[in-house]
Amino acid sequence: GMKSITTRNTLRVIILIVVASIVIGPLLAAFFGGFKGNSELRTNPLWLPDSWDAGNYIGILLDGNFWRYLGNSFFISLMTVFLTLVVGAAAAYVFSQIRFFGAKMILSYLLLGLMFPFAAAILPLFIKVRDLGLLDTYWAVILPQTAFGLSLAILLFKAFFDQLPKELFEAAYVDGCSYLRFFWSFTLPLSTPILATVGVFVFVQSWNNFLLPLVVLNDRSIYTWPLGMMQFQGEYLTQWNMILAFVTLTIIPAVIFFLAAQKYIVAGLTGGSVKG
Repeated sequence: GMKSITTRNTLRVIILIVVASIVIGPLLAAFFGGFKGNSELRTNPLWLPDSWDAGNYIGILLDGNFWRYLGNSFFISLMTVFLTLVVGAAAAYVFSQIRFFGAKMILSYLLLGLMFPFAAAILPLFIKVRDLGLLDTYWAVILPQTAFGLSLAILLFKAFFDQLPKELFEAAYVDGCSYLRFFWSFTLPLSTPILATVGVFVFVQSWNNFLLPLVVLNDRSIYTWPLGMMQFQGEYLTQWNMILAFVTLTIIPAVIFFLAAQKYIVAGLTGGSVKG
């Protein structure tokens, strides 16, 4: 009865606190580490700094390269999100609304894409990007990321679109509303939860992607922040306090992006389970 519910809730809270500390702990350690000197980092890696020295943070914020790396990462991530959402939603809409020959086969093919590891494709990707003349451009990162994100995006979108009331489409169809107009006027506005979910997922993956930019970008002026961090490591002879400050500052945008989309995501995750 009441007792078991209380016990269960208490357990749930404890588990959530443990999980939160596992996630937030390293973030806080990195944040604090950015204020410490390198010697203090060795003696006191995790706890609050003895003296708060904001020099590392200020140094990075005043460094033009930092802002350039951040800008590059932003552009690449936002373009990847935009393309993945537009192409993924349109493709999923076709799978969801239109019955056509070979639809099941193509969907199974997309499922295969989910099991294919990114790292395994890095050599053929490099050759393809080089042949297209895209090395050292933003598109060398944006297009492959979009291609790899599409499998999951389409499957998530399709599952969501399949749950939208069919009567809505039939009514609009009778009124002479085309597939395309219905997609823009009805399907997308009803899909903010799933758009936000996929958007955050794609954004964070792109934001943290290290392998692909490493292989296809040589020009420092278009480096993303993980590559920029490597620059720092060389320049400062592994000053870990600098690197921790750098990482803290570059994770903030991803966290903000996540928090902004959070309420839509929750709606997206719970919306499917409750049939109105």
